[in-house]
Amino acid sequence: MHAIALPITLLAAIASYSTAVQARTRIESVNKLELVVLNATVGGRLQTARPVSSPCYSTFEGKYVGRDETACAVVEAGYTSPTYRVDQFGAYMLPHWETCQSTSEQCLLDNTKPTNPLAWQANNCSQGSVPSYYIDIRQPSDVTAALVFSKLTGVALTVKNTGHDYKGRASMKGALGLWTHNLKGKSYNSAFVPAGCSPSTTYTAMTVGAGEGWQDVYEWADSLGVTAIGGYHQTVGASGGWLTGGGHSVLSPVYGLGVDRVVQFRVVTPDGIHRTASACQNQDLFWALRGGGGHAFGVVIESSSIVEPKPVPLQVASIKFTANGTASMAGWLRILVNSSLKWGTEGWGGHMGANNLINVTPLLNLSQAQASLSEASAYAKSYGGSVVIETLPTWAAFFNKYVPAAQSAVGPQNILGSRLMPSALFGTDNGRAELYNALVNMLPHANPYIVVGTPFLYKRLQGRAGETAVSPAWYNSLWHLSMHEGWNFNATLAEKIGNYTDTSKNVVDPLRHIAPDSGAYFNEGDVYESDHIKSFWGANYQRLLAVKNKYDPARLMDCWQCVGWSGPANDKFACYPRILSPQ
Repeated sequence: MHAIALPITLLAAIASYSTAVQARTRIESVNKLELVVLNATVGGRLQTARPVSSPCYSTFEGKYVGRDETACAVVEAGYTSPTYRVDQFGAYMLPHWETCQSTSEQCLLDNTKPTNPLAWQANNCSQGSVPSYYIDIRQPSDVTAALVFSKLTGVALTVKNTGHDYKGRASMKGALGLWTHNLKGKSYNSAFVPAGCSPSTTYTAMTVGAGEGWQDVYEWADSLGVTAIGGYHQTVGASGGWLTGGGHSVLSPVYGLGVDRVVQFRVVTPDGIHRTASACQNQDLFWALRGGGGHAFGVVIESSSIVEPKPVPLQVASIKFTANGTASMAGWLRILVNSSLKWGTEGWGGHMGANNLINVTPLLNLSQAQASLSEASAYAKSYGGSVVIETLPTWAAFFNKYVPAAQSAVGPQNILGSRLMPSALFGTDNGRAELYNALVNMLPHANPYIVVGTPFLYKRLQGRAGETAVSPAWYNSLWHLSMHEGWNFNATLAEKIGNYTDTSKNVVDPLRHIAPDSGAYFNEGDVYESDHIKSFWGANYQRLLAVKNKYDPARLMDCWQCVGWSGPANDKFACYPRILSPQ
């Protein structure tokens, strides 16, 4: 079918339509003619979806369909590959968000051994929380058509780019999915002028489509002789949820968060209008998109961000050892706690664990870097560990050498809890002791995952901060401290609830206790964050809510703990286990 123009009269009609749809309708119950019209409107890009593992199952939704051995072999080979998963609408980086966790309706393989027949033998494949239909978004009008459809039918919308999401915001049972993965395109402008700004307001900037992944962007920027500041994974999207949620990088201590560097968005807002937002045009929307998170304020088509105008050489440290019981990890953690304030002033950023670190700094030379990390190096060597401290010429060189082997795994059922740890904690004996004890007490539950990716020096170097919508705690913190827990593919509901509860109560609560006035990263916080408004946005929330009410009074764009969230009792979120009562 050929695409048809979306009539202006239809847009006018939805503007006068009821501002709230009282009863939500799942897309499976929508009149088929409405789906035909929607498909024609988006140029035939309305697609049906199935969970990525469905070819491996003999039954789907209780009906015999036969196992497709050839297709299943492809799924098994790519099950834990980020480059495979990112190209499949029905695959998410963390597969439990493909399932309806509260009812155990799922279609999973064993991530530890994808060929394990116990996952599919005698089991039924269910649609779970994968939307049954999705639009392969290729242009802004596709998003507008979806918004019109949602307004007229009551079908909820969800937005998926790469599927990197620890909170389940990109999937929803019965929703219409908007897949932005194919919104490609990259350009570079050494004198970029944001929309509405004076011609004298120029930036060295890159513009990338929502579907571009960070590894491709890094290699492209490297070929241009510039440095892009972004995420720590091959397939995280450069203009999607990473950016709108804040966007930390191991270069953030010196160069800021993603929201500190973005200078323009092109976005389709929930009222169906394709807008350009900058500091000089649609300023309220621009501010909200710089940390408001999720798809609460619309669907981002592309973003333009500042790049460093030349290659940034880095001192790189990779230190690790084989832990010999809790004592060896405790000694290492004490070094991390006692040294991190000094390391922060030296520009170090990176990822650290209970027996390892991979850190980088653009501010030191090689001999200074070696001296800075001498205590950590000696400790690792005392346990037979390895120490590499070297100079690499560009960020892309570092990324390609170290990150693919160190980045977060895809394919397992992992959940995160996190807290931003204030810099002030590291400046006193009592603060360091509290933090150290919390880390050691965490070890029986989960290994700490310390992201040194806060804009610790950025505020000082740039002389400004607070122009973004993220929690102000970002600019007063030294660590983004997180931890993983998870379960097997065949875990019971009770086991899942146990993991969520353990993460919140036994791991994150102690961090909340020692940093009660701090916050958390919206993209990587506790799924059941007990005070998500304070933690993710603090004093910025009421301003964010006002922007939400302006552009989305009907609440067409709703996601878990997002700005303007309808709450856990809404039927949209029935697949989340009911274990706590998030505010």
